[in-house]
Amino acid sequence: MAFNDLLQQVGGVGRFQRIQVTLVVLPILLMASHNTLQNFTAAIPTHHCRPPANTNLSKDGGLEAWLPRNRQGKPESCLRFTYPHQGPPSANGTETNITGVTEPCADGWVYDNSTFPATIVTEWDLVCSHRALRQLAQSLYMVGVLLGAMVFGNLADRLGRRKVLILNYLQTAVSGTCAAFAPNFPAYCTFRLLSGMSLAGIALNCMTLNVEWMPIHTRACVGTLIGYVYSLGQFLLAGVAYAVPHWRHLQLLVSVPFFVFFVYSWFFIESARWYSSSGRLDLTLRALQKVAQINGKQEEGAKLNKEVLQTSLQKELTITKGQASALELLRCPILRHLFLCLTMLWFATSFAYYGLVMDLQGFGVSIYLIQVIFGAVDLPAKLVCFLVINSLGRRVAQMASLLLAGICILINGVIPQDQTIVRTSLAVLGKGCLAASFNCIFLYTGELYPTMIRQTGMGMGSTMARVGSIVSPLVSMTSELYPSVPLFIYGAVPVAASAVTALLPETLGQPLPDTVLDLENRRKGKLRQHEQQKQMVPLQASAQQKNGL
Repeated sequence: MAFNDLLQQVGGVGRFQRIQVTLVVLPILLMASHNTLQNFTAAIPTHHCRPPANTNLSKDGGLEAWLPRNRQGKPESCLRFTYPHQGPPSANGTETNITGVTEPCADGWVYDNSTFPATIVTEWDLVCSHRALRQLAQSLYMVGVLLGAMVFGNLADRLGRRKVLILNYLQTAVSGTCAAFAPNFPAYCTFRLLSGMSLAGIALNCMTLNVEWMPIHTRACVGTLIGYVYSLGQFLLAGVAYAVPHWRHLQLLVSVPFFVFFVYSWFFIESARWYSSSGRLDLTLRALQKVAQINGKQEEGAKLNKEVLQTSLQKELTITKGQASALELLRCPILRHLFLCLTMLWFATSFAYYGLVMDLQGFGVSIYLIQVIFGAVDLPAKLVCFLVINSLGRRVAQMASLLLAGICILINGVIPQDQTIVRTSLAVLGKGCLAASFNCIFLYTGELYPTMIRQTGMGMGSTMARVGSIVSPLVSMTSELYPSVPLFIYGAVPVAASAVTALLPETLGQPLPDTVLDLENRRKGKLRQHEQQKQMVPLQASAQQKNGL
């Protein structure tokens, strides 16, 4: 607990911690907006085929003469008659479809702009035969998040958390702004991919930089704070999207603030823990003394010198840069065990989460209302998660949140489609549990991996989460086989992952490990304690027998 003692010496949770945590967490508000932005910028309004250019609607009998009806009696979205159909359509539309010859929409579409004046769907006609391109845009964004987790996680372990955050803020600001002015769909997808990369780096380094500057007893509070800020971001997105429905204006509005984040991020102080694990004792001392000055602990900071740090941080100073490699996650047995278990947790949480939140239009109610409800459920869910994390531990919170989410989704799969209220309620409850799982997994992963490879491990975990978010839309295509198949898959995966949590150690009240040796000592300590308890049992029984005699 040497480093934790140093943090307490320079002020614990002082003015510096409060200021930096606030400034680092603030961009998370808009990160939530970017992650689910396409629910609004790529919304699909009601549409139908445009009649031929030389059509005289008054002579042909109106627009209805060109539009066949589906089984529900509504105009078809992707077909039109080859010539105007005379006579009123039948009640169920079957007669109209039989007697008229139809063709695809050769002259484009007419969109209902009452709710969404402009989206990428209406601007580039991503409907009917081009409908898959809409999902492609979101998938490419998630591919960017995956690449960003791989690149910036490892880069932060080598260059530091602060430098990578500065770069990520600038990249998000530039790419997000360019996406708002994209002249065509390929350019839009490219800029969204770049935004996804940088936002992945922000998510990883935000958590790590804050956790590494906070004492042990406050780490869960920081993780919960970040989770709540993300949830507030979902409220913010619903309000902003309602006030600014045009997709270009909305894209610009959630991107420009990152220029402000880029400017003030230059004043962040790099993690002293990362400095020490990199063997840079002089920079560690400088960072701690600067924090002590901000916290009003100048005298305590003056007591620190290289000799004191050399003694207190001896094990951190033995770490070499070459050890912070992603290959270490597979080479070292104890790291490999953590990596495989956490990979399953990250994948399952993200897979089920995005299976629910990226289909808001499928609930049959206002998309803005569902966005608010999905954000509101996070508040009590994360509060309960916070209480469980601090009382029963991280492992219990992680296991319970995944198990409950999976059960809710599985139950939803057997409820009839016409039970809209029940199905929506279960989906909201499941989403809340998955949000709590996300809240826990960020903290849990940061506490399990040692400092030497923490960001690399966080990056690999986030990478697997993005794999889950990319695979999730593909699973929804199985609904063509049977409507409930996607829900059974979305529910089974988190239930299976909850069992994997039992294979991980508890980190409640434990100091952050700095080296693999710390992990091994912690495991050996628990084994030794268990053996001592087993040895005490027969001794106690023997003593009781003697007393009985």
